[in-house]
Amino acid sequence: MLNKRNRTLGVLAAIATVGLALTACSGSTDGGGASGSDERIYVQALAADPQSFNAQLTNGASPSAFSAQILDTLIRISDTYELSPGLAEEWDLSDDGKLLTLTLREGVTWHDGEPFTAEDVKFNLDEIVELQTFGAALAARFESVDIIDERTVEVRLTETYGPILETLAVQYMLPAHIYEGTDYVTNPANMAPIGTGPMMFGSFQSGSEVILEKNPDYWDGEVLVDRAIYPIMSDPNSRALALFAGEVDQAGLDPAQLSQADGRNDISQMSGGSFPQVITMMFNGVGGKLDDPELRKLVYAALDRTEITDVALGGRGTPAETFFPPALDWAVNDDIDFATDYPHDVDAINDALDDAGYPVGPDGSRFTLNTRYITELSEVGSTAEMAAAQLERVGITLNLVGSASAVFTEKVYTESDFDIAFLRSTLGSDPSNGIVRWYACNPDKLAASNPSGICDDEIMAAASAALASTDREVRGEAFRDLQERAGELMIYAPVAWYTGWLPLLNDSRWQGVDERMPATNLTPWTSMTLKG
Repeated sequence: MLNKRNRTLGVLAAIATVGLALTACSGSTDGGGASGSDERIYVQALAADPQSFNAQLTNGASPSAFSAQILDTLIRISDTYELSPGLAEEWDLSDDGKLLTLTLREGVTWHDGEPFTAEDVKFNLDEIVELQTFGAALAARFESVDIIDERTVEVRLTETYGPILETLAVQYMLPAHIYEGTDYVTNPANMAPIGTGPMMFGSFQSGSEVILEKNPDYWDGEVLVDRAIYPIMSDPNSRALALFAGEVDQAGLDPAQLSQADGRNDISQMSGGSFPQVITMMFNGVGGKLDDPELRKLVYAALDRTEITDVALGGRGTPAETFFPPALDWAVNDDIDFATDYPHDVDAINDALDDAGYPVGPDGSRFTLNTRYITELSEVGSTAEMAAAQLERVGITLNLVGSASAVFTEKVYTESDFDIAFLRSTLGSDPSNGIVRWYACNPDKLAASNPSGICDDEIMAAASAALASTDREVRGEAFRDLQERAGELMIYAPVAWYTGWLPLLNDSRWQGVDERMPATNLTPWTSMTLKG
């Protein structure tokens, strides 16, 4: 077995290359600056190289995480869906939702010293927003983007777009002077970004480390961390050992490793910071065994969601009782209660299956359902395995088929070669940008969208109503209608709101890291403090 020195060599080497020590003193110079051994260093282990540092042009967890530290949005949105000022200190949206006036913050500069201006905002809205996954639908509705003065930008829409603010809140601003006249997607700045955020890009060595440095001119307060080091540690055991030894301050661990932190006073799991994640069950509703919605409801009712949450997910989450998470309370349909609507009563489910003409055969099974999941998502695999055991109790056999993400995408979304699929996904900044896509019509068989084959007029009417107003009461009513119809169709339903993906912290050196921030994925660089 490797000794401790060899196991943590990658972490120590990453620190040695920049002449730093994890036992940094809390003292500083020049009212918060630092030098030499006084540097305040935060260390967060990564599982793999970031594929990009620019979430505006590349999807994924690592681009989103780094963009939140380096870049900024005009409007911020928290993990509880609260909006607050970002680079725009004020905004005004007309009653019809077709005119948005943005008042920009004064005195903001890019990391290279150039001023952040209204021209930057216009460039991003004209050129960049349309390239982002959720920004494309908003940009398609732009009629004009006009600079009124050096601090004011007006955006006119051709039609009302319900989640306009929530969509803007996930659009990171890029510097026009760096991107204008270039191929945006291949611009080298995507791997060495210049932003306005609290941390500045320092360096990236593939397979070794990423380094971010303090922005001394950050517009939202003094940054209290001088340098952040992200050693790349692909082996989950190495990450866990480094975290438990206090050699890294933060790390994402495999779900199977989380229990190792139980009972340790120096280890805690972050309580939030990003949009909720969910473990879901998806049905193929056309041309297969599950084309009857009543049968789909019985299959879903056969899941013991509490047992799945407690055992398969290791208690990291809460069983779902409605289609929308509690964080979206303004949109939740309180008349829906899974425990009542789909009661987990094994005897009653068996009787209902008998009555529906699905007798138990000589082999003890009524029928078999081909069930797909992504093998890299171990918690989803555990969910599928437990679901198989639970459905056995009502005489339904699951043929579990785990595969790589690319194969899952092809089989589930493109070929509809499945009966049931389990998945983990993130809900996004607004129901129209996230949850709705799992119920809306999907004739082009797009990935990460409704794979059921069912296109329902009532669902589409509710989705359209939610897009046609910016009033939360109106939109909430539309989403409640959508959930009512979703309950009747049962093509996609949450099993548990999952928290096991949240990283673990070693609290021995830093305090305040788990502070809830006004922007998702943002580390509290201006308030976290070094102990001692």
